[in-house]
Amino acid sequence: MTLDIAPHPELPAGNAVYAALDLGSSNCRLLVAKPEPSGFCVIDAFSRIVRLGEGVAETGRLSDAAMARTLAALDVCAGILRRRGVTRFRGVATAACRLAGNCDAFLARALAEAGLNLEIIDGREEVSLALDSCSPLLEATASHALIFDIGGCSTGLIWVRLVEGIPPDLIAWASLPCGVVSLAERHGGDDVAAQTYDVMVAEAETLVAPFVAGLGIGDPLADGSLQVLGTSGTVTTLAGLHLGLPRYDRAQVDGFRLTFEDIRCQIDRLLAMDFQARAAKPCIGVGRGDVVIAGCAILEAILRACPAKVVRVADRGLREGILLGMMRADDLPV
Repeated sequence: MTLDIAPHPELPAGNAVYAALDLGSSNCRLLVAKPEPSGFCVIDAFSRIVRLGEGVAETGRLSDAAMARTLAALDVCAGILRRRGVTRFRGVATAACRLAGNCDAFLARALAEAGLNLEIIDGREEVSLALDSCSPLLEATASHALIFDIGGCSTGLIWVRLVEGIPPDLIAWASLPCGVVSLAERHGGDDVAAQTYDVMVAEAETLVAPFVAGLGIGDPLADGSLQVLGTSGTVTTLAGLHLGLPRYDRAQVDGFRLTFEDIRCQIDRLLAMDFQARAAKPCIGVGRGDVVIAGCAILEAILRACPAKVVRVADRGLREGILLGMMRADDLPV
């Protein structure tokens, strides 16, 4: 049965409530918001690690256990949509579902069991949504920006030209078949030796370096007009660790700037920990303790290919891009 997306009787007539769901290879994330003249106001949010992409790089299929975990999370999301009286909804699935041969059957179950109609988007739309959500963090002093999104089964790289007063110009993009879940599955994630970490970095570098080499980043990098911006659990985790947060706080992390030295220090700290120590960190937790090192390896590969001194951290992604897209389609001034 399809979820009935209709105005809640207790809400004032015409008071639209929007919801965006991003079903990634690792997380299921929902954001519910109301439009405002300068964007939107978040009224509810949900995030759960579901590991939908677990094993899919090896088998080409979504496992029964991964689908069960994900369907349970989608059922929670459906309850939030009903409770918040959502009037406009869009849900998307990304790399895990693009890779899986049984994704159509899974999406049919999501519709039948949770009432949610999800669509699989391609890599091009995924990077466009990420760019849209991150645009407010792009700096006026930059002429170009390299944006990266380290996901569960893939990593997105986005190269844009920046001119003040007009939207960012998307010049090149890549969706690389390397993410934190797939990399950790190949090399392990509980206790990672320094040699194993180096192998992970080298594997990621074989994918990242050719793309970055073709961008011509030399001049913007040399004159300081290149901005590097990261939107993923990896960079938000490193920012939280650097800040010593007793619990994760988006308000302190979103927009924060990490120097290369900051990043190197936190990576070294994580490599010195075992799984239990990493999982005990409030900005990591048990659900990500085994994949955070893989994320660090991908990040290090990116920074080797593009040796920037500072990375700006974005705690925003596809959900925000989806919300903005729906509101613009409804001619709202966001």
